[in-house]
Amino acid sequence: MKKLLSVFLSVSLIFTINISQADEGMWLLSLIKELNMEEMKEKGLELSAEDIYSINNSSLKDAVVSLDRGSCTAEVISSEGLLLTNHHCGYGEIQDHSTPEHDYLKNGFWAPSNKKELPNPGKTATFLVRMEEVTKQVLDSVNSDMTEKERQQKIREVTQNISKEATDKKFHEAYVRSMFKGNRYFLFITKTYKDVRLVGAPPESIGKFGGDTDNWMWPRHTGDFSLFRIYANPDGSPAEYSEDNVPLEPKHYLPISLDGYEEGDFSMTLGFAGRTQRYLPSWGVKQVMEITNPTRISVREKKQNIMKAAMDSSEKIRIQYASKYAQSSNYYKYSIGQNKQLKRLNVIQQKKDLEDSLREWISQKPKREEKYGDVLNNLEDAYKKLRPYQKFSDVSNETLWQGAEVLLFATKVMRNSNLMSKNRDTLQNVREKLRRLAEDHFEDYHAPTDKKIFVAMMNSYKNQLDEKYHPRLVNQIDKNYGSMKNFADSLYAQSVFTNQKRFNAFIEDITIKKLRQDVGFMTMVSFMRQMRTQRKKFRSTLYKKDKNMRLFVQALLKMQKDQKHYPDANSTMRFSYGDVADYEPKDAVKYNYYTTLKGVMQKKDPDDEEFHVPDKLEKLYKNKNYGRYGVNGTMRTCFITDNDITGGNSGSPVINGKGHLIGTAFDGNWEAMSGDIKYVPEVQRCINVDIRYVLFVIDKFAGAQRLIDEMKIVE
Repeated sequence: MKKLLSVFLSVSLIFTINISQADEGMWLLSLIKELNMEEMKEKGLELSAEDIYSINNSSLKDAVVSLDRGSCTAEVISSEGLLLTNHHCGYGEIQDHSTPEHDYLKNGFWAPSNKKELPNPGKTATFLVRMEEVTKQVLDSVNSDMTEKERQQKIREVTQNISKEATDKKFHEAYVRSMFKGNRYFLFITKTYKDVRLVGAPPESIGKFGGDTDNWMWPRHTGDFSLFRIYANPDGSPAEYSEDNVPLEPKHYLPISLDGYEEGDFSMTLGFAGRTQRYLPSWGVKQVMEITNPTRISVREKKQNIMKAAMDSSEKIRIQYASKYAQSSNYYKYSIGQNKQLKRLNVIQQKKDLEDSLREWISQKPKREEKYGDVLNNLEDAYKKLRPYQKFSDVSNETLWQGAEVLLFATKVMRNSNLMSKNRDTLQNVREKLRRLAEDHFEDYHAPTDKKIFVAMMNSYKNQLDEKYHPRLVNQIDKNYGSMKNFADSLYAQSVFTNQKRFNAFIEDITIKKLRQDVGFMTMVSFMRQMRTQRKKFRSTLYKKDKNMRLFVQALLKMQKDQKHYPDANSTMRFSYGDVADYEPKDAVKYNYYTTLKGVMQKKDPDDEEFHVPDKLEKLYKNKNYGRYGVNGTMRTCFITDNDITGGNSGSPVINGKGHLIGTAFDGNWEAMSGDIKYVPEVQRCINVDIRYVLFVIDKFAGAQRLIDEMKIVE
């Protein structure tokens, strides 16, 4: 605790952004040899840089995939394409296959053979083939005489050309990502497989043990894992689902260690880190705390209360809305925790201290003053002017596109039907697209629940935004219908987007005229027009913010030129490295670095669905029937490291110094919820499920020996 206090007291002297302090850093693999290998070796890594990232040979990167193009990470754990990820990453698929008669959420699922593994249309697994820096190619195309709009347009053109030229092989995809707010650019080549089948998942009472109560918390006792398998053409190439497809033979898969870990042991994660904002200036942090998070909290609370009431009323609705509720509640709680920790750590003041240091550095030389002298003032002015737009944008996102499904479904139909385009697909192709879209939508749709959400979200939109941000339709509702509820009654009784029978009849005789006459479609269009109008009003200020953020980060990198820097996460593959480590969250409290099955039994509560314990698991515990997975008569469940992760890293492999799998990352801890903006080494921890607990559940609980047999287990 004394160490923690001393850090806070001297923060103005040491606080920097995106430098390597303790085990901070979401690093780019192509730079591993240049930036990280020496320190990693000192910590206990026994591999070479080529073992981790290689273009020509098999390496660790070839055993890691992005699920659904960025939502989660998974790792290959067998020569037959078996994937391990989190239970919450497979939750949507587990829910999709569940019915009241076959409730895989409640009872779990274990395919007895490959033929019984369940297909998941739309689910993808993407491998990183290679990456390379293309900064010079991109920035050579722009100059200081360009406006920010011209600069961004030119960069889009150049990066698109680079991507096209790089995709010379069949099944490869390419894209260029900006790093360091537009100061560096990297090309990524990927390969995506489209036949990913559900293999196994424990019941929620294991895979989601602790529920919302334990979410973002340590100590944790959750067996947060599920298993999938990648299938491919017989020649190994990606293919849509087919009974003729075969399990993928991967370039690399991870051996699984039963040696475990002890405090201080080296640990490494690889995964597709989603989004961080560690370069965010003080004014941006202020907006997050005062606008974005409070908006998300207030709106989602209303939505989740409606969903929960509906789920409690019916087993069918519970299954239909299980995944939707989980997705909404996850970042609802995250936003509460992030605001609390940002305030506790006084991050706004830390950012101001850094900005003051940068001002001082800029003032030391005339050339710096000429280039960067106005940057901080311009940023402050831009953020101030954008506050109304930020509020409008956050409220719109939460109430409209994260709100009632009727509007989102109408948007998807518009984008997939191509009815607005002169070069549209044949009408029959349009119908087929829309049929598939409708089947997916209505399978988990309950119109009465969605209508209640619609009314609550529309009223939230009206109440949180000034009338000048209301589209014309909203202002006419009270006059024409008397209340939002009356309007919703009319919309849900008439719109094709709220009833599958009406929608199927509509697509048999689909026309743009009929679409435009639909009240659900008109409502969606009304809000989209308002969003375009507001963005247009603030566009010049948005460009101003973009330009000055680029210069702000550029100046920081120059001021800190003797330090190692990593870019913000942006759903590209990153690695982090650190140690297995306990921590002290507050005075007189110290958390151990692992938990055991004993803690599951201590939390057991038959009257609380979040803390149900399966009878079989309790019997295994009482008999200490842990097989080769136990440690000195105990069964470890979870452990913590100081690896640096964020959203998108869920399911990332946790690897020891030998390159063996010891766990799977699934969460961060409450005391470090500021982490996407400010890493705090003393308390920031990555929560992982112990691979031995995963194997124990597969083997002893589920009896799925066939899956154990195909893994390479190192004892």
